[in-house]
Amino acid sequence: MPENTTRKPRRDIGRYVSDELRDRYFATCDALFAMGAPIRSETDVETSFGTTHVYRYGPTDPAAESRTPVVLIHGSGGCAAMWYPNTRALSADRPVYALDTPGDPGRSVQREPMWQPERAAQWMDEALDALGLDRVHLVGSSYGGWLVINQVHLRPGRLASVTALDPGGLEKVGLRFFVWIFASLFATFAPKALRPALAKWLEQPVLVVPELRRWIQAQVKAFRIKRPAPLPLSDAELGSIRTPFYLIMGKRSLLVHPKRQLERVPRLIPGARAEIISATGHGPQIDHPDVVNARMLSFMEDVDSHNPADAAAA
Repeated sequence: MPENTTRKPRRDIGRYVSDELRDRYFATCDALFAMGAPIRSETDVETSFGTTHVYRYGPTDPAAESRTPVVLIHGSGGCAAMWYPNTRALSADRPVYALDTPGDPGRSVQREPMWQPERAAQWMDEALDALGLDRVHLVGSSYGGWLVINQVHLRPGRLASVTALDPGGLEKVGLRFFVWIFASLFATFAPKALRPALAKWLEQPVLVVPELRRWIQAQVKAFRIKRPAPLPLSDAELGSIRTPFYLIMGKRSLLVHPKRQLERVPRLIPGARAEIISATGHGPQIDHPDVVNARMLSFMEDVDSHNPADAAAA
């Protein structure tokens, strides 16, 4: 459980503003979790950087229990609840673990900074090791996308594949993305009648899903993130990746330039797949979950079929 927020906070560690606001935020998280697959179990694992809270899902078919599991890493300013459109489909096929990243508003407890690439990779490796996961399909969105790209660059040993959903780590985070973030936040307070039009204009599903809107508003009030935006990986760093890699971007993404990365990533990473999902911006797995879930599972199935030992790993 989170530590008492009445202690004097460290300036380099994310923190909750108060216990009351934290608990209100957790209630909105639980509302999102209820929209996804049933959580089979929750556990806390210790790392050098604090306690990581982990949610375990499925699979619904006992025969799939031994398949290579999926590990989900959420975006900045969120928690594992953001995967509610994806957990049901993914966990029907194989075990799924969703981590709350320390430093973001979840149920993890950060004690040491871990925004540096080497530290971030160490944290994830320690968390997966504590869970007993020797081989995983790693999936990350936005800032979580940077975390998984960073992981496959620095510590690829236990990774069967990596899927990056409109990720950080490919380009420097530009002003246009921050403008979109703030505009989207202000739009959550707009009159109900205006939200559908704003959602379409901003490519922002948060505005038309009441549970998402309440979640974002509660998070902004409750938590203070204390880390810089990550720097992108260089061409040489991306070119060192040899793990099966899948990049999915929204056509109207403001975090990356999709057409540029559609050409660049497969050119730099041997065998990498890259595609653009139309009619979406930064959240393809939320706007079009059926399409993205099916394509992620197909990619993982293809990876497993070419690596029989991975298909039987747990």
